[in-house]
Amino acid sequence: MALPRIGDAERRRRIAVRHALAPGHRLGSVEAVTRAMTVLHATEAATVHLAVAARSEGLDVDAVDHALYDERSVVKQLAMRRTLFVFPRDLLPAAWGSASARVATAEGKRVAKMVEGAGLADDGAAWLEAARTATLARLADGPATTAELRAQVPELAGSVGGDTDKPSDRPVPVAPWVLTHLGLTGSAFRARNAGHWRVNKPSWATAREWLGAAAEPWDEAAGYAELVRRWLATFGPGTTADVQWWLGSTKTAVTRALADVGAVEVALDDATTGWVLPDDTADTPPVEPWAALLPTLDPTVMGWKSRDFYLAPVHGPRLFDTNGNAGTTAWWDGRVVGCWVQDDSGAVRLSLLEDVDPTGRAALEQEAERLSRWLDGTVVGTVYSSPQMKQARLAPSA
Repeated sequence: MALPRIGDAERRRRIAVRHALAPGHRLGSVEAVTRAMTVLHATEAATVHLAVAARSEGLDVDAVDHALYDERSVVKQLAMRRTLFVFPRDLLPAAWGSASARVATAEGKRVAKMVEGAGLADDGAAWLEAARTATLARLADGPATTAELRAQVPELAGSVGGDTDKPSDRPVPVAPWVLTHLGLTGSAFRARNAGHWRVNKPSWATAREWLGAAAEPWDEAAGYAELVRRWLATFGPGTTADVQWWLGSTKTAVTRALADVGAVEVALDDATTGWVLPDDTADTPPVEPWAALLPTLDPTVMGWKSRDFYLAPVHGPRLFDTNGNAGTTAWWDGRVVGCWVQDDSGAVRLSLLEDVDPTGRAALEQEAERLSRWLDGTVVGTVYSSPQMKQARLAPSA
């Protein structure tokens, strides 16, 4: 029996609707946007705010900060691929028991080895546990920034390296190692931001301070199954390689999770096999052509390993850096057609890589104006500028 087919056009319609990018499908809360995308990338603080802006109406910077730091309906958590994300609060236990636990184990071994290699301790694992305990004891008195913790917790005051004349040998503070590990295990959380919304400068708080009575981590299999179930609801269809890449886990774990959620196979236009949830083979109703401007590391752009159905292969090297990190992207009717940058005044400018019909160009210009109003003169920097972004910044304004 032939597999059900889900073609590229259907996949692009799903992006429009499920990712809340088409105007008629935008959402009204930060939590709803986050749930629609499963999680939001948060490596750069501004990505969270701009990802919400692209998928909503009437949600400003204060609305995003309120959801993150007052309601705490969405929470920052290091998880898949050692990447920082914003999670819906109820999804955290699944991550703690699976993706975050996997990274925590690897990170603990790495830190222990570095501590021992630097002569900071004979037993790196014991050193890490002692530093964790001391840090949590301080955080029990209230949230603190990394700088405050380094000053107040002796175990966090040290650095490793910087004891040779080599230009590459610079002192590396140990405090971020410990805080990262505490965050991975759900023992401490990135709390209120101590800097501007476009900069990651978190204070840290205990789980009790930030979440109250936190739930227990799920077991590994159940955790991975829930993450995969939500990924399929957002990004399906996707290949096994797509899921494994996004999850940052093993093929064995992915195969088990796909079976646990009852995923079914479908045929894709590139002759590969994809997976969807068992009740998700029907086509999406027609969607009017739509335009969107997405930030660096946006969850849509970073959702699949194989991107040809929405990104021409020739554009990839122009819009991603050498490590595969996406810069800004400009979308017209389900395909990436270029990127966007800001001028010195904060106004958004388009930089297109292919010809777009007049209707599409007008829609993209309208999105540029909408984003410029939302930013209100704030210029957002990034360390993930793509080659096209760098070129566009040098071009004179029209």
